[in-house]
Amino acid sequence: MPTSKKELRIEYKSLRKELSFDEVEEKSLSIANTLITMPIWDKTYYHVFLPIEEQKEINTEYILHLLSGKDKEILISKSDFETREMTHFLLTDNTKIKKNEYNIPEPVDGIEVPASKIEVVFVPLLAFDSNGNRIGYGKGFYDKFLAKCKPETIKIGLSFFEAVSQIDDVFESDIKLDFCVTPEKIYDFR
Repeated sequence: MPTSKKELRIEYKSLRKELSFDEVEEKSLSIANTLITMPIWDKTYYHVFLPIEEQKEINTEYILHLLSGKDKEILISKSDFETREMTHFLLTDNTKIKKNEYNIPEPVDGIEVPASKIEVVFVPLLAFDSNGNRIGYGKGFYDKFLAKCKPETIKIGLSFFEAVSQIDDVFESDIKLDFCVTPEKIYDFR
């Protein structure tokens, strides 16, 4: 079993590539349906990533519907690849979304909200382990962002696949998840 971030990144990118678009939709819907059962809906500010469809990321549209149905404040981000910082904007009916050079859908502009206000973050990932460590694409955007959130901010990873037993090369700066939701179950790392 691969256990280094590099090996796991390769393996899980390839596993994701094998999913059909129908499977991506079906699994994304299962994840959203599982989220409904979690005790996280008493908050106001929720951060959601918009998926890179070409990478077969989880379709978060179902989560967006859930959040707007519950009248929550939804935040989406714009990434600065030079500083590796993310700026968070309120998603409104007027938000214009455009794909950046990496095919990441991002808000063009809008009402900026500081990370310290965000109460729940849905975190994208490629793989995660049974200790709540996650692997993203390796650019460190989310670790930087999550470090700016309040300690009580709920960090929920979303994954099509179940946990690996352990990721060997975890860094001090890696921020752990509180939960990870897959189509099959909820992992609680608190």
